[in-house]
Parts: sequence; structure tokens; C-alpha cells
Amino acid sequence: MVQLIVGKKGKGKTKQLLDKVNSEIKEVSGSIVYLDKSAKHMYELNNKVRLVDVSQFFITNSGEFLGFVSGVISQDHDLQQMYFDSFLKIACLEGQDIEPVIRKLETLSQNFDVDFILSVSMDEEELPASLKDKIIVSL
Repeated sequence: MVQLIVGKKGKGKTKQLLDKVNSEIKEVSGSIVYLDKSAKHMYELNNKVRLVDVSQFFITNSGEFLGFVSGVISQDHDLQQMYFDSFLKIACLEGQDIEPVIRKLETLSQNFDVDFILSVSMDEEELPASLKDKIIVSL
């Protein structure tokens, strides 16, 4: 499943995402990966969560991002959840249609039983109607 935390920049999406990942670590039996644009939040994450600084991997478009995510999934058969902070930035989707990438993430989720939780710097009204049912927090 793909879940979205949406709201304009500076509204507190990262805090919501961090709170969710740190509470979920107690509930999940598999592993959790947190993708971010830097390692800034390293000390705010439970030490059982694997933080990946995506900026270290020279991702330049959404296709490369999806390939990167697929690579992470392929290397961890116990992977249960992936969190994407600053999704538009790390997936190289700023100013672009996010729907095709979300659909591909949905397919990955179904094929590999991995849940994706994304923080997206957009207002709920800016999202395509087809994605509104994926919103879990709107700030």
C-alpha cells in the first residue's frame, strides 16, 4: 500500500513521518528503511530503522529513483516498510505529475508486500483525484 502525508513546505510532514516510523518499529516484524535527502534526521530515528541518504547516489530522474527503490527491495527480503521524506525532491518529481510514479510504487508494494509512506510537499487540493484516497495526514 502507498500512503501519503501531504501539506505545503514547513507544515510538519517530517515530524509526522518520524513519529509514524518510530511508533511502527514496535509493531512490524520485518525491517524498515527511511529514505531522505540528507542524514539530518539520523538521531531522531529509532536505531532499528535503516536511514538512506538518497543524495549520495546521484539519482537524476524518477526512473532512476524507482530503480533505486527496487534495488533496496531486492537486497532485503524481510523489508516491510519504506518511508520517503521529501518525496518530490528525492524522486526528482518537483513540478511534475506524481501519479505514474505512485502507481509504480503501488505495483511494487503489491508484488513484494512492502508498504510505502511518503511525505509530499503539496496541498491536498493539488493532488490528482485518484490519489486522494491514499492520504493519511493532510496538513
